[in-house]
Amino acid sequence: MPEKKILTVSDYLDLVNDTLALIPSEEIVVVGEVSDFRISQEKWINFDLKDEEQEAKISCFTTVFKLTMPLEDGMRVQVVGYPKVYERFGRFSFNVQAVELVGEGALARAYELLKKKLAQEGLFDLERKRPIPRFPEKIGLITSKEAAAYGDFLRILNNRWGGIEIIHTPVHVQGKEAVREILVAFERFEQLEQFERPEVIVLTRGGGSLEDLHAFNDEQVARAVFSSSVPVICGVGHERDESLCDFVADVRASTPSNAAEIVVPDRTDILKGVRLSLDRIQDLLELEQDRRARDVDHSVTVLDRFIEDKVHDLKIVLTQFVHTFERFRLQFESTKQALKSLMRLFENFDMQKVLERGFSIVRSKGKIIKDATVLAPGAGLRIQLARGGIGAKVTEVKDVKKVK
Repeated sequence: MPEKKILTVSDYLDLVNDTLALIPSEEIVVVGEVSDFRISQEKWINFDLKDEEQEAKISCFTTVFKLTMPLEDGMRVQVVGYPKVYERFGRFSFNVQAVELVGEGALARAYELLKKKLAQEGLFDLERKRPIPRFPEKIGLITSKEAAAYGDFLRILNNRWGGIEIIHTPVHVQGKEAVREILVAFERFEQLEQFERPEVIVLTRGGGSLEDLHAFNDEQVARAVFSSSVPVICGVGHERDESLCDFVADVRASTPSNAAEIVVPDRTDILKGVRLSLDRIQDLLELEQDRRARDVDHSVTVLDRFIEDKVHDLKIVLTQFVHTFERFRLQFESTKQALKSLMRLFENFDMQKVLERGFSIVRSKGKIIKDATVLAPGAGLRIQLARGGIGAKVTEVKDVKKVK
C-alpha cells in the first residue's frame, strides 16, 4: 500500500487553487442571474450567480473598480473570471474580472439605475452645458468610418457649410472594443495642444437596440463626455433613441444628420440672414436719416425764431438809441447855445475889455479901492488903465452920499 502524502490546510488549498487555475478561464463565460448583491466598504462586491433552470449557484467576488455598470438582484449577466478557494474563509468563490449584461431587460434596468446615479451627481445639469461655437473652423468626429452615420454626417456638413477641418478618430461603435476606443479618442483630443484642438467634438452613430447602444450607455464613456474640455454634441441612433451620452453632452442631436445640422449653419440661411440684416440696416439708416433731418429742420426753425427775436430786440434797441441820441443832440444844441451865451457874458466881464471901455482900477497898497472913504488925503494910488498905469496921490476924499 503506497504511503499517503500529508499536507497542511494551506498546502492543500494551494494544490486546489493550482488545479483550478488549469481551467481556461479567459475562454469560458458563465451565464446566470444575480442574487444577494451587496457592497461592503464601498469597494468590495459580493453576489451569487444562480442557474436559471437548476438549483445551482456560484459565489462571486469583484471590486467596484471592475464593475462598469450598476447591478442588482434579478439581472441576467455573463461573467468572465477565475475560480479560487480563499484560504482565510475556506470558501469557493468565482473571482470576477468582467461583467456583461445579457438581455434587454437587464440592459434597460442597468440603464435606468446608471441614469439615476449620474443625474444625482449633476452630470445632466443644464447649468454646466456649454454653448457650441456658431462658425467652427475645426471639428472633432468620433464614430466608425464604415458606419452610415459617418457618410450622412459629412454629406450634410458639406451641403450646409464648407471649408471646415474635420479631425476624425475612427472607433468601433459597438462590441467589446467600442468603450475602450471611444475613451482613447477623447483622451487623444485632450492631449492635443490648445491650438490643435477642435472647437467642438461630435460623438455619433446610427440606431440600434439597447444592446447595440451599450457603449454609449457606459459609465466611463458618459464621464469622458462630461470631462471633455471641448464642448460635445452627441447624436446617437434615430430620433426615438436615447443614450446616457445624450444627456451628458452639451448638445443632444436626434440623429447623426441632425448633429451636422446643429454643428454648422446653413449657408443659404446665413445669406438670407445677411440680406435681411442689410435691408434692416438700410431701413434703420433711412429712419435715422429722416429723424436727423427732422432734428435739423427743427433746429433751423428754432434758430430762425431766435434770430428773428434777437433782430426784433435789436431794432427796438436801435430805435430807442436813435430817439435817445436825438434827445441828446437837441439837448446838446441847447447846451451849446447856453454855453455861447455864457461865453459872451464872460467876455463882457473880461477885465481888459472893461478897461478898454474907459474904466480903470484903482489900488492902494496893492488892494483894489471900491470905497473912497477908506482913503485919506495924501494916500498913494496906483491906477490901472487899458494900456498902462498911473501913480497918483489922494488930494481930496468925497463921500458918495455927499456927492449926491
